[in-house]
Amino acid sequence: MDSFELNKIIAAILMVALLIIGLNKIADGLFHVEKPKNPGYKVEVESQSTVSVSGTSETIKKIDIAAIMAGGDLDVGKKVFKKCAACHSIAKGGGNKIGPALYNVVGRTVGSLSDYKYSKTLATYGKEWTFEELNGFLIKPATYLKGTKMAYAGLRKETDRASVIMYLNQNSDNPKPLP
Repeated sequence: MDSFELNKIIAAILMVALLIIGLNKIADGLFHVEKPKNPGYKVEVESQSTVSVSGTSETIKKIDIAAIMAGGDLDVGKKVFKKCAACHSIAKGGGNKIGPALYNVVGRTVGSLSDYKYSKTLATYGKEWTFEELNGFLIKPATYLKGTKMAYAGLRKETDRASVIMYLNQNSDNPKPLP
C-alpha cells in the first residue's frame, strides 16, 4: 500500500468523524429541550434532624422499637448471631475477639470495656446500648457511627435485628424488659 492510499483512508476516517460531530451539533440546535422551571412532580421527603456527637454524625429518626421488637424471636436471634460469633464472644466471662465481648451489652455504655481498644468514634460516643441504639447500629454499623472499625455490612431485615437484640438481651446478668 502506498502513501496515497493511506492518506485517502485517514482522510475518510477524519471526514466521517467531522460529519458525525457536525450532525450532532445541528441536531442539538434543532431539537434543543430546555429544562422546566418547575418539576413535573414534587417528591415529599420526611425531614430528619442531624446531631453531631464528638466528630460523628448520626441521623435521629423516630422509630417504634416496640413494634420492631415484637417481630423478634430468640431462636432466630441465636441462629443469626452465628454471623457475629466470628468476631464477638457472647459467653459470660468470654474474652474479646476481633470485636469486644457482648455479654451484658444491652444497657452498657458504648465503648466502656476497659480491656478492649475501641475506635475513637465508639470510645467517645458516650451513650448506652439501648434497644434503639442497637437497632440503628445493626442496620449498617459504618453508616450509623462513621469511623467505627466494625466492617460488618449489617442486618437489613427488622426481624433479624430484633431477634439478635433479644438474644443479646437474654445473655446478660440482668436482662432488660422488652419495650
